[in-house]
Amino acid sequence: MSERTDNSEQEPITFVDNRKIDPETGEVREAAADGAGAPAAPAAAAPEPAASAEATNGELAERTADLQRLTAEYANYRRRVDRDRKAAIDTAKAAVVTELLGVLDDLDRARAHGDLESGPMKSVADKLADALHKQGLEEFGAEGEPFDPTLHEAVQHEGSGHDPVIGIVMRKGYRFGERVLRHALVGVTDGVADLVEAGPTETEASDADAGANNQ
Repeated sequence: MSERTDNSEQEPITFVDNRKIDPETGEVREAAADGAGAPAAPAAAAPEPAASAEATNGELAERTADLQRLTAEYANYRRRVDRDRKAAIDTAKAAVVTELLGVLDDLDRARAHGDLESGPMKSVADKLADALHKQGLEEFGAEGEPFDPTLHEAVQHEGSGHDPVIGIVMRKGYRFGERVLRHALVGVTDGVADLVEAGPTETEASDADAGANNQ
């Protein structure tokens, strides 16, 4: 009586069939909802080293191109700022020097009259001229120089040649760097080439004819 009671209280033994094909029907069984007995999913494949290196190199090249472009833009900006600053400084200097051209004209007239041959005024005039020349002031317009309409203003003309030169200077011209501050007032005459091509003057021709008649 007691043995029968112990057998009835034992837990039933269960078997789990993990076969994927049903032996009775021959059909493929569906995986259980809870995933029991299903094989583990394969781990994600690691990225290939070649593809990772290629992506890194591409990003590096892009960043390098951006840096080079920014560097070029900054260099252009610096050059533009330096050029504008220099132009502003030159304009300011030219404006100051232009106001002093009248003083230089007075000193030239005094020098021509012999008032600056000695004494303290000569020292002052020389120092002023040296200081302006160091800043970039240059004078032009001297007798014998070829006539240049972009630098000289002719107020009188003698002769009709094609190679005119400056015969007399009435007022010097000045330039500051490449900027012409004032044109020179000059008188123009024929150059040496024109005089040679023109031959003897009428007076010389008359004297030659008179000498021939006397003979």
